[in-house]
Amino acid sequence: MSLRTSRPARAGQYLALLCYLVFLAFPFLWLISTAFKPAPELGSLHPTWIPDSPTLENFRQAFDEQPLLRAAGNSLTVALSAALIAVVIATPMAYVMARQRGRLATAATGWVVVSQAFPFVLVIIPLFLVLKNLHLINSLSGLIMVYVVWSLPFALWMLVGYVRAVPAELEEAAAVDGAGRLRTLVSVTAPLLAPGIVATAMFAFVTAWNEFFFALVLLKSPEKQTLPVILTHFLGAEGVADLGPLAAAAFLATIPSLAIFAIIQRRITGGMLAGAVKT
Repeated sequence: MSLRTSRPARAGQYLALLCYLVFLAFPFLWLISTAFKPAPELGSLHPTWIPDSPTLENFRQAFDEQPLLRAAGNSLTVALSAALIAVVIATPMAYVMARQRGRLATAATGWVVVSQAFPFVLVIIPLFLVLKNLHLINSLSGLIMVYVVWSLPFALWMLVGYVRAVPAELEEAAAVDGAGRLRTLVSVTAPLLAPGIVATAMFAFVTAWNEFFFALVLLKSPEKQTLPVILTHFLGAEGVADLGPLAAAAFLATIPSLAIFAIIQRRITGGMLAGAVKT
């Protein structure tokens, strides 16, 4: 009887998962279709999923109209730097928050929760003034600093859960052997946190890569603008989008995030299994 009842339930779960995947994939698939459509098909009153005459003209126009490679280089520099710095700062902080129970850890946890409730518009003016006093306006370094601060609370929240999953007995054994806190963190805890560190770095990278509002406000020089800001340049003076090149550029902008996730996903799973075997 239990098998009969579980099979319909399992089928329902798979069906719900399939519907959710279709819901997530629809915008991306339509973006790909639009990127390869010629101009007559883009203005058709009866759009189709598959272009009748696929073309690469939209990609050529996108590169001719805007400096996509330079903007992609700026985005890559900012995203990689922000992800690396956020992980380096968050790892020891998460270790302290997970292992030390007290008012400081409770206050830090409350800060993590509260900081995620602030909207961008609320902090942009004081943030702009602070960066102006530091002479970091219109600077990739200033944007990197903003992204690190903005992604740090969630990075801490993620890594605290991973640290608490590491058995404390392993650290106690290292302490018996004479290892200090720092040595224990580097030699014992950090290798087991590798999947969590990779996942946190990926989150920080994707957040910085896709962020638009801070980059729009803080970067004024065209040669320093990131890819999300450059995509807005495909809009005409009257707000009419150059749809073909815009879709092509947006499709190219999504490839790095998808590629990094596809590459790192296997390492995350492998690292979790390796950590389970070691413990």
